Amino acid sequence: MNSPTITPLAGRAGDLAWSAIESRLLDEGFAQHERFLSASECIALRDLYLDNTLFRSRVVMERHNFGSGEYKYFSYPLPESIAALREAFYRALAPVANRWNELLGVNERFPPSQQQFLEVCGEREQARPTALLLRYRTGDYNRFHQDLYGDVAFPFQVTFFLSAKSEYEGGEFVLTEQRPRAQTRPMVIAPDQGDFVIIPNRYRPVSGKTGRYRTTYRHGVSALRAGERFTLGIVFHDAR
Repeated sequence: MNSPTITPLAGRAGDLAWSAIESRLLDEGFAQHERFLSASECIALRDLYLDNTLFRSRVVMERHNFGSGEYKYFSYPLPESIAALREAFYRALAPVANRWNELLGVNERFPPSQQQFLEVCGEREQARPTALLLRYRTGDYNRFHQDLYGDVAFPFQVTFFLSAKSEYEGGEFVLTEQRPRAQTRPMVIAPDQGDFVIIPNRYRPVSGKTGRYRTTYRHGVSALRAGERFTLGIVFHDAR
């Protein structure tokens, strides 16, 4: 099976308006971009799900009380298109992540390249890849969670939506933000095929009366009422 061409995807990521994306992340808590992938690229990516040689594990969510549905973690070496997306988005987001940590008073800083960051993960015994394909069918859903796989965690992750809205009903992407001493804020997003959404992996810096403070993010997927829905998840830190 063929995956999308590497160079156009990486170049396309580099050409995005990253300053505007950073502003949306800071102001709104997520950043959605429409039609980053073509329909044919989406189909090629989700067809990878059928090739079990590409994956290190398959997770059936019901078995772990994660929800309903299943997903597969890619193994190393990643398919070249997945690796190119991971590297290109990491390179653009690393400076944003460093500015976020500065706002939050966190000393940790992230190196400029994905490979350098993976070496940091490896030093903490996090060496298993976390890029994954998720498949939801009628009745499936994903409980609220954070994708943390060890002590080292990059502040952002990206979800690429590989199925058209016409292929399923329900299955909205849902974020929650918990502020100190406040009720939880829900955000319901319904991207279409080819869109991506960047979300905080755990925290967001928010302006308060006495300076910046952190809010806590979780994400999940509402139940599909009909059809089938595929997404590609790009998590930048490896797992133990």
